[in-house]
Amino acid sequence: MAKRPTLTDVAAAAGVSRALASIVMRNAPGASDATRERVLAAASALGYRPDARARLLRSTRSHLLGVVFDVDGAFHTEIVEALYPAAAARGFDVILSARGPRRPEDEAVRSLLDLGSEALLVLAPDSPAEVLAGHPAPIISILQPQADPRLSSAATDEAAGIALAVGHLRELGHRRIAHVDGGSAVGSEARRAAYVRLMEDDGAAPLVLPGGPSETDGMAAARTLLALRTLRSPDALPTAVVVFNDDAALGFLHILGEAGIAVPKALSVVGYDDSRLAALAHVSLTSVRQDPDALAAAAVYAAAAALDGRRAHTLVPPSLTVRSSTAPPPVVDR
Repeated sequence: MAKRPTLTDVAAAAGVSRALASIVMRNAPGASDATRERVLAAASALGYRPDARARLLRSTRSHLLGVVFDVDGAFHTEIVEALYPAAAARGFDVILSARGPRRPEDEAVRSLLDLGSEALLVLAPDSPAEVLAGHPAPIISILQPQADPRLSSAATDEAAGIALAVGHLRELGHRRIAHVDGGSAVGSEARRAAYVRLMEDDGAAPLVLPGGPSETDGMAAARTLLALRTLRSPDALPTAVVVFNDDAALGFLHILGEAGIAVPKALSVVGYDDSRLAALAHVSLTSVRQDPDALAAAAVYAAAAALDGRRAHTLVPPSLTVRSSTAPPPVVDR
């Protein structure tokens, strides 16, 4: 096994003292630009990487950001992936702790604190704000805005996202648009309220189908819609549906397919998140895009600010990715 290069090796290759090489690798003041370039080039050529454990032992700060994420959240994994480069750009390392049916959020938080996390980034927290604010490390809520002055947040502008979805369907000619609710999931209340407000502003009757964040929830919502088809006349049924997220939309589409309802010919469907699921060829789901890179950058900025005693709240603007699950409504609707 090849010997791992040391800082002494880097200093020798760059023709400087070990102390000067250390200054460069710590990004501390005291080295000229030319020296920095030479040391960094030598480190790159040798494949040198600082020993994080030794750094932690020498420092009173850990430079660790703990991240709590949902083990079942498809979009959560995309944000986690984006957090690594965002954290590195500000001199932090990332450590993960999953939350799931057999591991509650408070346990995930405690493990990160025990490992020395300076600040915690909690994706779609399910703990009350007063519980989050009671932890000894700063908490940054991702995907859920926070009003508590002790917390920071980075979230998508949910009202703008629903407006993009409904506006797209209106432009296609849809007038009867339903919404599959997210239940108690983070973001569902804001999306539901935005949908109802847009319907009322247009003089249309809102139709909110009970749902939730999972594929199973989407399947149940589709069955509810199918039951309505037997009770209502065709001109009272929706021609388009905005689903809480892409996971639920996948289940929704599955049941429609089993029932022989063609998407988008008979019914247009819009998801939310624009996760990798939405882009799959056999799904091709039009979806409101939450930007994982922008959310990650805003969250890491908020963590750095919180460690300096400041609070930051960012609403990231969404966009809409149009695919083949939306089209003009059936001719009978015109």
